[in-house]
Amino acid sequence: MTSGGDSPGMNAAIRAVVRTGIYHGMEVFGIRRGYQGMIEGDIVQMQTTDVSNIIQRGGTILKTARSKEFMTNEGMDKAYAQLKVHGIEGLVLIGGDGTFRGAVNFFERHTIPAVGLPGTIDKDLAGTDFTIGFDTAVNTAVEAIDKIRDTAEAHDRLFIVELMGRDAGYIALHSGIACGAEDILIPETKTDIEEVLKRIDADERRKKAVHIIVVAEGDDFGGAKEVHERVALRFPKLDVRSCVLGHIQRGGAPTCADRILASRLGHAAVNALRSGNTQVMLGVMNDKVVYTPFARVVKGNTPISDDLLEMIRVLSV
Repeated sequence: MTSGGDSPGMNAAIRAVVRTGIYHGMEVFGIRRGYQGMIEGDIVQMQTTDVSNIIQRGGTILKTARSKEFMTNEGMDKAYAQLKVHGIEGLVLIGGDGTFRGAVNFFERHTIPAVGLPGTIDKDLAGTDFTIGFDTAVNTAVEAIDKIRDTAEAHDRLFIVELMGRDAGYIALHSGIACGAEDILIPETKTDIEEVLKRIDADERRKKAVHIIVVAEGDDFGGAKEVHERVALRFPKLDVRSCVLGHIQRGGAPTCADRILASRLGHAAVNALRSGNTQVMLGVMNDKVVYTPFARVVKGNTPISDDLLEMIRVLSV
């Protein structure tokens, strides 16, 4: 099952789960549209041919959805009844924070073995160095920002680029560093807009032609619109433009790194079910597959190091 926001590499994970399960003599079923599909019994048996030629595709062949009904006891009871009707004895849940929140509540009410795979572009889960889709999303953002810098330099413009990241700023952080952004504004740190404006003023005084500000949508000061308004107010003669990348960051063919991570975790998920190591999310830390209980995964992202934040300030001079 894939649930919540889609992320590049979900199909690679589905492929690995299906083929590993069948290799070990299991019957593998796909639940369409996440928890909502589970409630409605939208469940189909899958064969190896069903996952041919999908490892390179973005999105998810099982589709995904957000289910308010699953948040109720009645919804969870319906979902469990459908699993019993189809003879489902174990679950592999591919998703992010919301998926595992749902899993914690579901398994408090009904007992069924389950493992989770971190499928989210936000990298906002504890228990893994990277999440499936993060590398692709960052590379998509990097490619876009590089192109924006070209036109910013041609016209001596200041650009504000808003990236996804409602609660976690890892996409903005990694892509901003990789693109040499002059400022990176993220939810994990409090934004002092006056300091940002002082740096812009300093760049203007020393005739630095290009200034790129990367902002995560969940930054405490606001997104591109709010930053744009404040910068334009302070510097009326400066040519300021803003760009919101939006859902382009979710799509596209997964990178090599995401395909390998998804394949590795999908294979390990089936082996975890076989060994009875369940109610955990599988991740990779220090190049080893690790297991973290669902309850510890939710909103447990690693704090951003002070050294990294200092590096941003130094390299943006």
